[in-house]
Amino acid sequence: MLIPRSALAVTVSVWKALFLREAVTRLSKGRVAWVWLLLEPIAHTALLMFILTVVRGRTASSFDFAFFLAIGVLAWHVFSAAAVRPMLAIDANSALFAYRQVKPVDTVLVRTVSEGILELLVSVILLSGAGLVGVRVTVVDPLGVIAVTFALWLFGSGVGLILSVGNTLIPEVGRVVSIVLVPLHLMSGIFFTPSALPPEVRQWLILNPIMQAIDLLRGSFMPGFTVTRGVEIEYVIGSGLLTVLFGLALHVRFARRLIQA
Repeated sequence: MLIPRSALAVTVSVWKALFLREAVTRLSKGRVAWVWLLLEPIAHTALLMFILTVVRGRTASSFDFAFFLAIGVLAWHVFSAAAVRPMLAIDANSALFAYRQVKPVDTVLVRTVSEGILELLVSVILLSGAGLVGVRVTVVDPLGVIAVTFALWLFGSGVGLILSVGNTLIPEVGRVVSIVLVPLHLMSGIFFTPSALPPEVRQWLILNPIMQAIDLLRGSFMPGFTVTRGVEIEYVIGSGLLTVLFGLALHVRFARRLIQA
């Protein structure tokens, strides 16, 4: 006699299967897919260093500038991986919706988790490698690093949930996002600190949770780094919770349309 499983047990089984599918697909997409995971943030950091030190002649004497940039780049990749790739999760897994146990929100949630784990592993590997080649890698507040990274990932996941609904119902959303990401990247404090901005500009740009998270991460990593006044982890966590709740609400509201899209 078969014992029916609870809804939670079914959901966990679905998540496990989707996670394995995501991991295999992500790392076997090409012969060097796993290598590109490491090369992308390295190339990103190297390009910014070249632009800021060679072209503009900008230097930072009080801390290792490569480490300063690396923190910003890795933080940006944590956000973008959780926000952008899950946007396409529903379309990529649409065939699985023939099984009534699999819901669109499951595919998005699993992809945000898998991307978060991958970016965490990449960050640990790159920072460890940077320390081995002479970059002054320090950690002042390990718990702060964990808390801020989680808050940033949470915010990215909420954005990913929202965008996954928008991109599935309105395909043009994906094009708009690709355009918006460029100025957002420039305004998120990857290669500068909020304290370096004029007060009239800072009061608006500091509303960006990504900028606040990057500033907090630098304060948790770098000794002597002063976090800008007005930057609070509570703001980043609150922004993450709000976006996640709004994204989940959208998935509940448009659940049937997301399956039929």
